[in-house]
Amino acid sequence: MSAHHCCEVPANRPDGKTVPGRAENDRPKAIAFVRRCLEIVKWIVPGAVLSLLPKCPACLAAYVAIGTGIGLSASTAAYLRTLLVILSAASLVYLATRFAWRFRRFYYLSVPARCLGPRLRDDRPRAPILPRIC
Repeated sequence: MSAHHCCEVPANRPDGKTVPGRAENDRPKAIAFVRRCLEIVKWIVPGAVLSLLPKCPACLAAYVAIGTGIGLSASTAAYLRTLLVILSAASLVYLATRFAWRFRRFYYLSVPARCLGPRLRDDRPRAPILPRIC
């Protein structure tokens, strides 16, 4: 059975070869699972805030009073609601942009250059470089 190259660790041998084994971390699958769960939570929290946020400031003030016991004025609740909408929308835009860049990088690395079309390839003829005359 051959080990994956990602599972090999340096053996500090003079020939520079690697040996199959585990990296420093003993539980790579558990960490990958936690990382995936955190990626999902990063999408769920701003979406849930936007979907559960009440439209009227009085309702938001009532929810805050019921949940925490702190009373808010209507103007403070309006500012808090606007702040929550802006922060949630900005985090969703950030996550979507990061996902798009990740997908773009994966797509362009996995597609052969001949399939990308002439605008995205870098094999167009170049102007000859002339020697510099001083």
